[in-house]
Amino acid sequence: MWKKRTIVTIVLIQAALLLLIGRLAQIQLIDSESFAGRNLIAESVAQRTQELTIDDGRGSFVDRNGRPLTKRYVPSLVLFPFLATMKWPIEQVARIAGVTVEDIRRQLEEANGPFILQQDGEPLTLSASQMKQINDLRIPGVFAVKKQYPLETVYAPHLLGFTRKDEKLLRMRYPKRSLPPQAEVGIQGLEKAFDEFLLTDGETKLLYHVDAEGRPLFGLDVKYSDPGNPFYPATVQTTLDRDIQQEMEQIVDRYGLKKGGLVLLDVDDSSVLAMVSRPNMNPRDPYKNSGAENQMVLPQIPGSVFKTVVAAAALEEGLASPAAMFDCSKKIDSTTLDEEHDYGMLNLADSFAVSCNNAFAALGKQLVRHDPDALETYAEKLGLYPTAGWEGAVYHEEHFRQFPEEQKGTIWHDKRDKRVPLAVAQTAIGQKDVRVSPLGVANMMATIARGGEALKVRVVDKVLYKNGTTLFSFSPEPATDKEPLAPQTARQLQQLLRGVVINEDGTGRRFRSLPYEVAGKSGTAETGKTKGGSELINKWFAGYFPADRPKYALAVVELDCPSGQAATNDVFAAAVEALYAYDRNKNDQE
Repeated sequence: MWKKRTIVTIVLIQAALLLLIGRLAQIQLIDSESFAGRNLIAESVAQRTQELTIDDGRGSFVDRNGRPLTKRYVPSLVLFPFLATMKWPIEQVARIAGVTVEDIRRQLEEANGPFILQQDGEPLTLSASQMKQINDLRIPGVFAVKKQYPLETVYAPHLLGFTRKDEKLLRMRYPKRSLPPQAEVGIQGLEKAFDEFLLTDGETKLLYHVDAEGRPLFGLDVKYSDPGNPFYPATVQTTLDRDIQQEMEQIVDRYGLKKGGLVLLDVDDSSVLAMVSRPNMNPRDPYKNSGAENQMVLPQIPGSVFKTVVAAAALEEGLASPAAMFDCSKKIDSTTLDEEHDYGMLNLADSFAVSCNNAFAALGKQLVRHDPDALETYAEKLGLYPTAGWEGAVYHEEHFRQFPEEQKGTIWHDKRDKRVPLAVAQTAIGQKDVRVSPLGVANMMATIARGGEALKVRVVDKVLYKNGTTLFSFSPEPATDKEPLAPQTARQLQQLLRGVVINEDGTGRRFRSLPYEVAGKSGTAETGKTKGGSELINKWFAGYFPADRPKYALAVVELDCPSGQAATNDVFAAAVEALYAYDRNKNDQE
């Protein structure tokens, strides 16, 4: 009986061993590249591989002058740790690099893998000549390369946006493309808009294989791993000026603008020179405290800034002349006395300068009776509404948008309000349901300064192939197919905007002492919100300068701030002064 049990036990053990051997054979010989969805050979090699990533492979952004906005490339010296156990011309490399032999040896002894040689705690920066001399030596484990680093200064974070690793989103967005699963994908801003141009084909690395002791497994051969695509990833050349962007961000923070920001445009073509949004965004937690929202492309209550649209429509439609008179002792119902702002009878220019509500309420009512769609029509003609950003056909995408988060503005929430006089009056002074973006307001000022032709706002000029040639250019495009403002109307608007500053009672009179002459319009919008018993407002000033030869259009707004505490005017004035100094310095250098 015991012999039978022994035989059965032996048979079972042998069967188990055969099953185990079969399973090992399946794993190692048959399914080694696809076991449980994993490539065991690749993972085995990876465990024996030491590598240094030189470039993550994703495209980058530069400003209008070609200066980097997101990444920098530092000519660096890469050393591999096996150098510590072999004889190599260390003295010669030290002499070329301008460092001591002892420093190189110390860093080699401390290294657990390939590393960038440091000097005073920072990557050693080589010159082009030093790079060539070192690489010409052809020493195994010694490489002079341009290593990618993120810029220390973060420029226009709300505008440029951010990326993250998201394999599921990557597959959903690009189902037909073979992309490395670790590739970053654009989530917001220009990173999202231009994601398809910026995607990586793979990282650029230096790597070699080691044994369990960390010694080279296949000799001293170091592999240079590069996707080898001469065209991608691309570089996106923006219209931003890096120096101006940094200066504008510092000004906004210096005056404590908590929520809001500014948009600065080049008057010639409505391209963005700088854009700042607050609250600021924490790159590690972008959605905290709504920090990821770009307030400059979102519709806001404009208040009296919208009177510019009413003035344009009334002048163009012949419903008002600069000499027309208005009762500025009354509120917008034209019957109740305005005891706080009793200006008496004023002409159109003075009414605009002091921002007389009743004057523009009266004009708004006339306009809507004359043409129910007048306000929408002229807001569009001015490049203010419904959106201002560049949109058009780019290859297979017919409605490519440079500002993916930009939302449409509104003038009427309910078209029936056009038959309600009080609702029309409130709309005409930029209240009720009127919502427009700071981007659109800046574009309206650029349109007037330029003579009446509205253009779409661009923030990207061109996309460049990896080899530097142009892949796609974004030329200035009309903002609307409607007829532009008549030149005479544009000149009259220019005079009205200038009067806001030079008129003794003008709401922009504090800007008279600035080095550049300013033309513009103020706005104080009621938000209906309160904090600590105080009413919160949106405080605007938007305009252009120099008034006699316009170069810049600027819109500044502080949102949801207590009345009397807005930083708007301080920010606008400081921006004008900074741009004047910038231009003078630039002219001196030329």
